[in-house]
Amino acid sequence: MAQQSLYRRYRPRRFGEMVGQEHVVRALRNAVASHREGQAYLFSGPRGTGKTTSARILAKVLNCENPVDGEPCCECESCKSVEAGTSFDVIELDAASNNKVDDIRELIDRVNITTPGRHKVYILDEVHMLTPGAEAALLKTLEEPPPHVVFVLATTDPQKVRDTIRSRTQHLSFHLLNAEELEAHVRWVAQDAGIELDEDAVQAVVRQGGGSARDTLSALEVVAAGGGVAPEMVPLDEFVEAVIEKDPGRALAAVAASVHLGRDARSIAESVLAQLRECFLSLMAPELVQLPDQRAEVASEQARRLGAAGCVRAMEVLGEMLVDMRHAPDPRVLLEVALVRLTSPTVGTDLQSLSTRLERLEKAVAQGGNATGPVARPAPTDPATGRALLGGRARTGAPTDPTPTAGIPRPAPTPAKPAPVSKAPAVQPPPAQPPSEASVIADASPATAPAASTADLGALFENVVKPGLRGMAKAIFITLRANGTRDGALVVMVPNDGHAKKAAEYQKDIEKALSTAAGMPTRIVIEIDGAAAPARPAPPPRPDDVGDDGVDESEFVVDPERRTGAGVDMLTKHFPGSQIVSEDE
Repeated sequence: MAQQSLYRRYRPRRFGEMVGQEHVVRALRNAVASHREGQAYLFSGPRGTGKTTSARILAKVLNCENPVDGEPCCECESCKSVEAGTSFDVIELDAASNNKVDDIRELIDRVNITTPGRHKVYILDEVHMLTPGAEAALLKTLEEPPPHVVFVLATTDPQKVRDTIRSRTQHLSFHLLNAEELEAHVRWVAQDAGIELDEDAVQAVVRQGGGSARDTLSALEVVAAGGGVAPEMVPLDEFVEAVIEKDPGRALAAVAASVHLGRDARSIAESVLAQLRECFLSLMAPELVQLPDQRAEVASEQARRLGAAGCVRAMEVLGEMLVDMRHAPDPRVLLEVALVRLTSPTVGTDLQSLSTRLERLEKAVAQGGNATGPVARPAPTDPATGRALLGGRARTGAPTDPTPTAGIPRPAPTPAKPAPVSKAPAVQPPPAQPPSEASVIADASPATAPAASTADLGALFENVVKPGLRGMAKAIFITLRANGTRDGALVVMVPNDGHAKKAAEYQKDIEKALSTAAGMPTRIVIEIDGAAAPARPAPPPRPDDVGDDGVDESEFVVDPERRTGAGVDMLTKHFPGSQIVSEDE
């Protein structure tokens, strides 16, 4: 024989056993105690909050032989028959499956039939699913029911109930239970049923219940069947942390882990959206947060780091994505794209993404640092599988700046190409403080590398230092070339004076990176490459040089020192063997 479910076994039998619906209990108990019960009620609220249970308790107390202060005795024959579902005084009808006009007309025909009890109670569940014709047929009976008849309509969507029906009923709204009430109820049920739970399992059950008493007890039953151990949950903190740290890889890994747990893309998005809502409420109205104290502190800390604007934007993006999911062939793709948009502002083209980029640039300029933001460090991997660990960056607690790794190959020593050394003076760095090394250098060889000779400095600069640059430093130094060494310092050639001034701002950072790669203290000398200077354009011809035929005669002027020019070429072409002699000769 199958064991009775916990939510049925612990279903309240009296109004006093109801959890978290004091306003409904007070209204119904006082109405029955004062003999002022209504002829039609409308119970609305989320699933599992006690609508049908309250309707059955009301039916019991209206026909109870020994009611006490608006509560049923639960011992008389009438109460026992109502609990067993065999009472002729209580008729329950599921409006979801009996929603046609004929079903309602049959119900109306039986209204005038007398019953053994004082009242005949009709409970219509999911009344919002009645057809328009069925609602019209029910309307007249609700307006003028027989004195001994009481209608109790229950629905999870009162907005879909016709206004003329709602106006003829006493509307009582049920709400979700808060975390404290659910936690106390779970502990009491577990103790009474002999279920052993650890603290993590209790928090997981309350969180999975989502404010619904029935869903919470169903989750408790699943945990009890698993030995009282907390089940694997969707890593909601991973999603929020990925949005905060702008880490798209972490968000995609959290999606993969959630799908592996058997969750579909839509339910994952709804869970993340609910978590973001709790973060938003913790900023705007902390008293509305429906989480245990420990989880409320986590949500508050995440909200502080994400900010109100970040919470709102994340909820907007996920909300739009949930609407688009209705007709998507693969909802997971939409979820992943939405998360990448939230974690990588550079890939978005909407106004919010552009505003985020502008804000980052303004902040970087105000701080005098690099506008490219913090350097992303590689995710740690599992040595057994070689795959990235889910949430590994958060678990390691490593700093944001990367640590130089020993896996960077060093090039073989090659002699530097000889090049003429420019006589231009070295440009001295300005007194302004350059950006920090962590914002411009992505990788470098370890400090424990063997010391390199001065002949290797050019190769290290080209093959190790330049590929590891980031941001503005990369834009400035990527086109520069090494030009040998002088007095143990690497000579770096720049094309012009303006470029030299920009390069001097990052000179110290480049020297540190080169010293790390070479394994010894190294200096850099920045010099202007005279050969790279662009040639000046030829001056326009003077009016005296232009002849009557429109030909520029200046092109045929012979340089007496070099014996060159367009005129010389023409003369030697037409007069082979001739010599050009100046007037002085």
